[in-house]
Amino acid sequence: MSKSAVLSSSIVKKYWMALTGLFLCLFLVGHLLGNLQLITHTGESGKLAFNEYAHFMATNPFIKIMAYLTYFSILFHAIDGILLTIQNKKARPQDYVYNNPGANSSTPSRYMAVLGTLVLVFIVMHMANFWYRTKVSSAQMPLHTVSLKSEGVEPGAKLYATISGSYLPVDQFSESTQMTQQGEMNVPAQFEIRNGNEFYEKNNNIKMGEGYKDLHGLVMTYFGQTKEGYENEKNDLAWLAVSFYVLAMAVLSFHLWHGFASAFQTLGLRSKKYVGTISMAGKLFAIVVPAAFAIIPILIYLA
Repeated sequence: MSKSAVLSSSIVKKYWMALTGLFLCLFLVGHLLGNLQLITHTGESGKLAFNEYAHFMATNPFIKIMAYLTYFSILFHAIDGILLTIQNKKARPQDYVYNNPGANSSTPSRYMAVLGTLVLVFIVMHMANFWYRTKVSSAQMPLHTVSLKSEGVEPGAKLYATISGSYLPVDQFSESTQMTQQGEMNVPAQFEIRNGNEFYEKNNNIKMGEGYKDLHGLVMTYFGQTKEGYENEKNDLAWLAVSFYVLAMAVLSFHLWHGFASAFQTLGLRSKKYVGTISMAGKLFAIVVPAAFAIIPILIYLA
């Protein structure tokens, strides 16, 4: 058999579909554990913990490699699924005279292509709202700020937190006025932000540190959180964002209901001895993981 025939065969496509699908299941678990910090860690410490986590995920070399592998897996999984659907349609261009699919297959298994397409649409929108705004957009992303109660710090004054653990006053990043005996005097900004989150002393061009992009605040305001302390604009359509997110997780659940166990079967790992265990694990995964994802924006919106 030629190389092109092997690559174009439905068997090979199904293997790739199974492998990328299981890899994406692992990604879902890791992504969920990170996102759960939004509701399990509260207050200033919780906000900092999530932004530290987001910074680590964005800068760690190994995580970057895994991220690109995830992007590739999503695209390949989607394209492979479309090609398999087209190939199956061509193999059976005419429907059976008597067709009773419900007797031989579950509802999710018959609509895997449709469910997968809807999940892909959600992923694109999700990345546009968060990934694009934090990593690609040229617009200045709000940075993590704190209000410390300590000697020498004006009550209520905001400070930028750096990854080294130091702090820089937010008001020193813009021009201000100061009253003197001679009258009002303009005080130039001492620091400036470059490259999105790098702090520089303006006069001597010295890098003072790096800040955390406030992804925590972006997520909170997007899903309707209106408490003070967030510099991101309030989302007036937060109810719609939450509803769409929950609906997408329901679609993902149906997709996983069949896909999880099917991947093991395609790879030949679903033996008679473990078929019941794999089937039960797949159904639990299809319910618990999407439900846990869905509860996060709901609790944020209701808080």
